[in-house]
Amino acid sequence: MSDKTETLAVVGSENPAETMRDVMAELMHHTIVDADPDWTPSAADLITVPEKRDVVDVSKYRRDALEFLKPARRKGTAKLADLQSLITWVNRFKGETSALFANPDMEAPTLTCIADYHAAGAVDVTAATGDSSARHCHHRAIYDFPLSDEWKAWMGVSGEPLKKDDLGEFIEAQAKDIMDPSPAILKGSASNKNQPWENRLIETAQKIEGRYGQLKQLLAMSKQFQVHETSNLTVKTNRDSGEQEIQFVNEHKAPDGKPLQIPNLIIIAIPVFMGGAPYRMPVRFRYRKLGGEVRFILSIYNPEKAFEAAFKEAVEEATDKTSLPTFMGTPEN
Repeated sequence: MSDKTETLAVVGSENPAETMRDVMAELMHHTIVDADPDWTPSAADLITVPEKRDVVDVSKYRRDALEFLKPARRKGTAKLADLQSLITWVNRFKGETSALFANPDMEAPTLTCIADYHAAGAVDVTAATGDSSARHCHHRAIYDFPLSDEWKAWMGVSGEPLKKDDLGEFIEAQAKDIMDPSPAILKGSASNKNQPWENRLIETAQKIEGRYGQLKQLLAMSKQFQVHETSNLTVKTNRDSGEQEIQFVNEHKAPDGKPLQIPNLIIIAIPVFMGGAPYRMPVRFRYRKLGGEVRFILSIYNPEKAFEAAFKEAVEEATDKTSLPTFMGTPEN
């Protein structure tokens, strides 16, 4: 028998199924390149999948499998509707590294808690496994302070010139916010017998040469208000030098010819935040004659003080009831 015949006989004697099995086993062979026998989510698992193909990191699939059974860490942002809910949330989830951030923005104040905030201390840049004080900062709660409707209404018109009819409609709508001055305030002298808030309003009036008015006066002016302007020429002479000074004096008078005597301050008592305590604030009342029309201007005097007091009170309550450090501002993104 020739060599060729013997070779054909050997090949022909093999089982095709066994040959296919061996070939497929060789093609599907994989090799573990780098794997942690005590695998942790932070480790990388590298294997080679069928020969002549790419090296694949399968650690992601392991992490996904673990997340399917149980979250690896807490994450998400809770939006809370009142301050007490934020305090309760903080006390439920806080840890040694938790912190509060208070943002005193008058238009959008917020109080934020980061339950998994970074630990205190300097950054360790030498550790091979990373900074041990670093945290993900993924578990948060935010309380958006709701500004009261009264605060938004008065701040909305503060400093804006209003027509007589617009003033009347606003005063009628917000009449509940206006309080008449007490006898002590009308008297205009600070005293130990007065309430602290009365002395504060009296001192404000003295600073800006103001006179407090009553609600009925504003309502009357908004319904019927006429201004007549007269211009008088006055000449003043310095007897020593003989120099003369000429002035035109414009005076606003009532229709009967008498000088106008109108209040330039009113008192409002409104909460800064919805459901909060009311704060008494002076509002400057002015008017301007523009041609044949009159414009009225209501300006809250120093509203920042009332906002700061209300915001500080709420932040101090949260800080006291959670025993967490509080930072003024916004946290890292």
